[in-house]
Amino acid sequence: MFPEFRLALALLLACLIPAAASAGECAIAPSIPPHLMSATAVADYRSILRVCRGPGGEGVATREMRIEGEAALLIADPRALTTRLERASCWTCKDAGDGELAATRMMRAVEQSAEAPGLEHRGFLENAGLTHGGSSGAYLTGDLCPSSRPLDRAFFEKLSAKERGAPVALSISGLWLLRHFPDYAWLLQQQADGAIDITWVNHSFHHQFHRGLPDAQNYMLMPGVDADAEILQTERLLIANGQIPSLFFRFPGLVSNAPLMQAARRHHLIALGADAWLAINQRPKPGSIILVHPNGNEEVGLKMFDADLARGTIARPLEPLTSAPD
Repeated sequence: MFPEFRLALALLLACLIPAAASAGECAIAPSIPPHLMSATAVADYRSILRVCRGPGGEGVATREMRIEGEAALLIADPRALTTRLERASCWTCKDAGDGELAATRMMRAVEQSAEAPGLEHRGFLENAGLTHGGSSGAYLTGDLCPSSRPLDRAFFEKLSAKERGAPVALSISGLWLLRHFPDYAWLLQQQADGAIDITWVNHSFHHQFHRGLPDAQNYMLMPGVDADAEILQTERLLIANGQIPSLFFRFPGLVSNAPLMQAARRHHLIALGADAWLAINQRPKPGSIILVHPNGNEEVGLKMFDADLARGTIARPLEPLTSAPD
């Protein structure tokens, strides 16, 4: 058991692991759906914070839900920062407070990202959250904002040819998934074949944007945006379509404010920025969180990534995003 979690777990759990269940029977494995599934397949979805014990070991439940009527939990590993879906019947859990988990790597990452304001402007924050990783390697992230253009599949094929199984964190918006299911299914097949290793980052559901509006009135700062719904609806849709949300959230346009940062924190998400958005000429350095848009909207950034990777400006192998926080 990870040391920083042992005390909290001992204090909060009094029951034993349910007897007959095995880890394989309890896990709800990722899948490739045959067609677009409605988010309504995932009901009663809400944020929680509980320490849990089950056949898969120990973990922190951050969401509870019903999947086609069966109770399920989104379980986070507070040390590795990975997530998995599990049948709730296999786990014994107790409610926890943030303070009880303060010593875990997960809670430190959530708190530190919430306290990283980025560039402070009048009325909004730019690029707040985690922008640089703790290793000398590079972290590739790609944003799937709503787009009328198809996924740039060639980018992923070239990436796999250079580094098979390369880790890539894809920030997915709900509207992109709804409108690009064939591209989404293609990505899942690439992952199943071992070509790439995807971490799914929440990028809000609607990804509001109106060209010409100032940033302080745009994106999730537009009037009437429900931050909680933007976060949770994206996760529901992703789960309904066979995948598992991570602990990371990226604000559309990298634009937020203090209340939005607190919304991410309230849902125990790590706010994700970037220090190398290639298309705006931010150059990668050791430890950079690299941002490209493989949604068809920003080909120049993809070309710059290919060139930087070929010349060694971006070191290989790429690093998984879960290793970025301290």
